[in-house]
Amino acid sequence: MHTWKLEIEYEGTRYRGWQIQHNAKSIQGEMQDVARQLFAGKFEFFGAGRTDAGVHALRQVAHLKVADLTANVTPRQIQHGFNDLLPYDINVLKVSNAPADFHARHDAVSRYYLYQISTRRTAFGKNLVWWIKDRLDVKAMSEAAGTLVGSHDFHSFCELDEGKRLSTVVKVEHAEIFTDGDLICFRIGASHFLWKMVRRIVGMLTEAGRGSLDHAGFERLLKFKSDVPAKFTAPPSGLFLESVLYPGDKPPPPKRGPLSVG
Repeated sequence: MHTWKLEIEYEGTRYRGWQIQHNAKSIQGEMQDVARQLFAGKFEFFGAGRTDAGVHALRQVAHLKVADLTANVTPRQIQHGFNDLLPYDINVLKVSNAPADFHARHDAVSRYYLYQISTRRTAFGKNLVWWIKDRLDVKAMSEAAGTLVGSHDFHSFCELDEGKRLSTVVKVEHAEIFTDGDLICFRIGASHFLWKMVRRIVGMLTEAGRGSLDHAGFERLLKFKSDVPAKFTAPPSGLFLESVLYPGDKPPPPKRGPLSVG
């Protein structure tokens, strides 16, 4: 079994998310279509985590396993092979050899997401930010974000699949608000994330920034179930899967936004 680790960036605007779907474009679907053209035999292709419709990735990780090869290929050849055939908004950053038992999702120890809010209207970055006209109190947002660190029940901040019994307790290892030019950025790192969790957190952080939610009110959302965050779910445009960490990897550098938006 030949196994490779792929690091991938994509702009998710045109896609219904990472996971392959029927009758809809997905990142995984596009990658698998290319893999079928590159490899004649059976292959396995899985990502480290799902991103929702319209969400982007700065460095998604996936593994590619191919049972039989007619000729030896190098990681560089695989990278170029994918990028020659992929659409313009998906790009393979790096391919490296991996152990046969490497699994992109199961072996990951944490994931980092980064959300960027633009404080001005932009002609170039509409698909990459959430533009908010209101003046936001960054200090209040930062204080609220600080309460996220640690183990909490995020039932109020997620969308639950009916019929699935899933724990809503998540241990957050890092959460911060910082500014980068015209951007207000929120970075969060945890072992895993729940469906719509980051976008609903961002929605409530912006309410804290507007002065509509005080610090005690934000803390109560972590202690008691509430349907309020669902009403303030942030749009997917500003959300990026920033990185996936494996044993020995370092977290992303602090105080840096994902992209410039002009």
